[in-house]
Amino acid sequence: MEEILEGKVWKFGDNIDTDVIIPGRYLRTFSLDDLAAHVMEGISFDFAKNVNQGDIIVAGSNFGCGSSREQAPVALKHAGISAIVAKSFARIFFRNAINIGLPLIVANIEANEGEMLEINLEKGIINNLNSQKTFKIEPFKKFMMDILKDGGLVDHYLKKNSDNDK
Repeated sequence: MEEILEGKVWKFGDNIDTDVIIPGRYLRTFSLDDLAAHVMEGISFDFAKNVNQGDIIVAGSNFGCGSSREQAPVALKHAGISAIVAKSFARIFFRNAINIGLPLIVANIEANEGEMLEINLEKGIINNLNSQKTFKIEPFKKFMMDILKDGGLVDHYLKKNSDNDK
């Protein structure tokens, strides 16, 4: 069964750095709820209060640049973001996001704030449900889908090893 991600668009520009995603003053907490309560506060103060489970970020180039803080993708995922579509990502942010099971999609798509997107990672299709436009993306390979479906790299590793023990 294919997994389809569907959510409302939150639109951001270029060079959204990790300090904007989760400001440094909140890094002393180990509470995921506290991190999620302040996510994107550096650029959109009401984001955390208004984001819903399944919502999708659409951004410009170099999303996640800056420090390599792992809390940035963790806070976004815990707040409810199901995927991020951007023209490009900072390398360490990309790795950190995949490691926790947050899909990142490198694409330049047309979507406005508040529109609804439907994403099929396996088929490589993004549908803008408002404009009725379809965008082709690189389909996610099976091993990547397995990591995402298992909730991230560590959970995937643990599941794979527990399956091997049987």
